[in-house]
Amino acid sequence: MGLNFTNLDTEKLIEATYETFYMTLIALIGTFVIGLLLGLLLYLTTKDGLWENKWINFVTATIVNVFRAIPFIILILLLFPFTHFLIGTIRGPNAAIPALIIGSAPFYGRLVEIALKEIDKGVIEAAQSVGSKISTIIFKVLLPESMPALVSGITVTAIALIGYTAMAGAIGAGGLGSYAYYAGFQRRAYDIVFICSVIIVLIVFIFQFIGDYTSKKLDKR
Repeated sequence: MGLNFTNLDTEKLIEATYETFYMTLIALIGTFVIGLLLGLLLYLTTKDGLWENKWINFVTATIVNVFRAIPFIILILLLFPFTHFLIGTIRGPNAAIPALIIGSAPFYGRLVEIALKEIDKGVIEAAQSVGSKISTIIFKVLLPESMPALVSGITVTAIALIGYTAMAGAIGAGGLGSYAYYAGFQRRAYDIVFICSVIIVLIVFIFQFIGDYTSKKLDKR
């Protein structure tokens, strides 16, 4: 029952740590791309937006709200048929990635929308007054102006994703969550649970440090 680390298998711990990093990074890339598109769509189609369209905005907002409302562990179970169709299995790190992206992208999409709404409307109006196309406004004004907030948002999302990987691990996705649950908790090897928890905390600190540092570098205020 004590924390004497006699149950610890270093090779399995390294493999589990790699799987957690792998799931987090791949899912984070997908989350960033899809979340950015969702956030832009929400912002651009809102009332008085550059692409004002209440129906597209309503549908997008509904999709975002529905997937944000579903607890992640339930979302994984709901997506089992889709995951099996897409990946060919419901176990392992690759099988967790679709659920990780679908669970996180709507959350990040809302953060993107908030970041875009904080941009000074005068800057956008100035770009419109010189005849800039919407694509130019998006890539030359909206994204550059909101970049520090976008980075902060993806940092928060990354930390949430690390927690999601641990939950996914409990149902066979691999990673530190899986190692802590199956090799640690179920066998009452609490030294494994403890060291997995410590490593997860360290990974969170790493992502937080990188995100904070990048956001400060990008912030020109």
